[in-house]
Amino acid sequence: MTITLIMTGASGAQYGLRLLECLLRAGHRVYLLLSRPAQIVVNMETEHRLPGRASEIQAYFTQLYAAQPDQLQVFEREQWTAPIASGSAVADATVVCPCTTGTLSAIACGSSRNLIERAADVTLKERKKLILVVRETPFSEIHLENMLKLARMGVIIMPANPGFYNRPQSVEQLVDFMVARVLDHLGLAHELMPRWGEPT
Repeated sequence: MTITLIMTGASGAQYGLRLLECLLRAGHRVYLLLSRPAQIVVNMETEHRLPGRASEIQAYFTQLYAAQPDQLQVFEREQWTAPIASGSAVADATVVCPCTTGTLSAIACGSSRNLIERAADVTLKERKKLILVVRETPFSEIHLENMLKLARMGVIIMPANPGFYNRPQSVEQLVDFMVARVLDHLGLAHELMPRWGEPT
């Protein structure tokens, strides 16, 4: 599959990075976009120190996750020639992980002011799968209305709420719980955690 992965500036960069790793290691093609705040959050919350340019970020993650040449493409935020800006080249699915409530709002109103918003808008108009891993608490009435509006369009709203029934012993296991749920909704196999009712 070809997956567009968008990381925005909400806390929870670990979710997006782990999802990127799983997709690449499973051999899927990934189009990656990071907002400027997302790059700051990655540097704050993780051990990664991302370079500024998309081409450098692409080289960094390609080496880090041992991806095949051209398996990962990282685009600049205003790179309007990117395939994800057009319905004729849209990916199989798009995941915004983590998703700020500002990005949620922009997608809900179809603003398309930058490539991140345009990629989500194209996904919607082409009736492809769109998953938003929203990271905020508490939710305001505006946030909830935007989520309801998008859910009625078929968007999967997946707040970053890891479960505890597997008795996680580390932050990594909490992250894997959410990433596993995203992979489930993409229809992709994984072994990140036991299923409900399976032995831990």
